[in-house]
Amino acid sequence: MTFKALSGAMVAALLATTALPVSAKEFRVAVGDGAGGTQEALGLAFVEALEAKTGGAHSAKLFLNGQLGDEQDTVTAAATGTLDFSILAINNITPFSPSVGTLTLPYVILSLEDAENITQGEIGQQMVDKTVEDAGVRIIGWAYSGFRVLTNSKHPVTTVADLQDLVVRVPKNEIMIETYKSWGIDPTPMAWGETFAALQQKVVDGQDNPYMTVYAMKFDEVQKYVTNIRYIFSIEPLIVSESLFQSLSAEEQQQVLDAGHEATLASGAFLRAEEAKIKAELAARGMEISDPADGEQEFIDLATAKVWPKFYDTIGGKEVLNGVLTALDRPTVE
Repeated sequence: MTFKALSGAMVAALLATTALPVSAKEFRVAVGDGAGGTQEALGLAFVEALEAKTGGAHSAKLFLNGQLGDEQDTVTAAATGTLDFSILAINNITPFSPSVGTLTLPYVILSLEDAENITQGEIGQQMVDKTVEDAGVRIIGWAYSGFRVLTNSKHPVTTVADLQDLVVRVPKNEIMIETYKSWGIDPTPMAWGETFAALQQKVVDGQDNPYMTVYAMKFDEVQKYVTNIRYIFSIEPLIVSESLFQSLSAEEQQQVLDAGHEATLASGAFLRAEEAKIKAELAARGMEISDPADGEQEFIDLATAKVWPKFYDTIGGKEVLNGVLTALDRPTVE
C-alpha cells in the first residue's frame, strides 16, 4: 500500500511513531538524474548550505541515477520515514498531492521567472502545506530545469502532424498523458529508470525532458532530434520526510528550511548560467534542434482547450488554476 492510500488518522499515527530524535548524522538524498544536471546542482547546493548552517552537525550525501529507487517510490519511502530527502520531477509528486499538478498543466508556466514567482511566493507555500497534509513529505526547495523539450530518434518535429508516427515515452502522469492525446497520439507511460534502455532499444522513439536532463542522462547517445516545445517548465522539488523534519529541533528545522531556500536560489542561477551552454554542447554532439511552427500555437491551442478542463477537479478546482494565473498576471479561465 502506498502512502497516499492511508487515511488521515493513519498518517498522523505513522508520523507520530516514526518521529524519532535525530542526532548528528549524514542524511541520504535520493536524486533521480545523473551527474551534471539541475537535480545534482540543487543537491550539492543544499548539502553545502546545510553543513554551513549547522556548523557541520548535519551533512548529506547524494545518491544519483535513481540508486535509491524510482522517483515516485522515493516519495513513499520519505513519507514512511525510510528515506530522508529526495529530489524529483514535480510530475512524480503530483499523484500524492494533486494540487501541485497545477504547475504541470500545459502552458501554465511560461518562463523561469514564472516558476520562481510561483514556487517562492504565497502559492508555493500553499503547495508545501498541502503536500505535508496529503503525502507526509515537505517541500523545502525547488530546482528549475527549464522547458521539457521533445527528443526523438526518427525525424524533425515542428508540427502536430509530425508527431503522429512517433512512440513517445512519458512519466506515469495523467496530465502529461492527456497532453499528448490532445495532440493526437497515445504516449507510452514508463518509469524513469527504464527510459534510457527503451530509447536505446527503440522500444520508444522519443521522450521529453529539459536540456539539462538530456545532457545529464546522455540522451544524445540515443536521440538525434530536438524540438523546443514549451508545454511544461520542469520544476523539481526537494522534499524531506515530514517525520524526520518533525523530529528536529526548531533551530534545526529552520536551518534545513534556510538551506533549502539557498539551494533554490542557486538553482535559478545555475539554469541561467548553464542551459545555453548545454544546448550548444548537445548541438555540437550532433543533435538537430528545431522550433515548432507558427510559434507553437497549434500545440498550445489543442492542449489548453482539451487538457485544462479535464483536471480542474483533480487539482482542487478551477480556482486553484486561476490563483496561479492571477499571480502570473495572466487571464483567468471562466
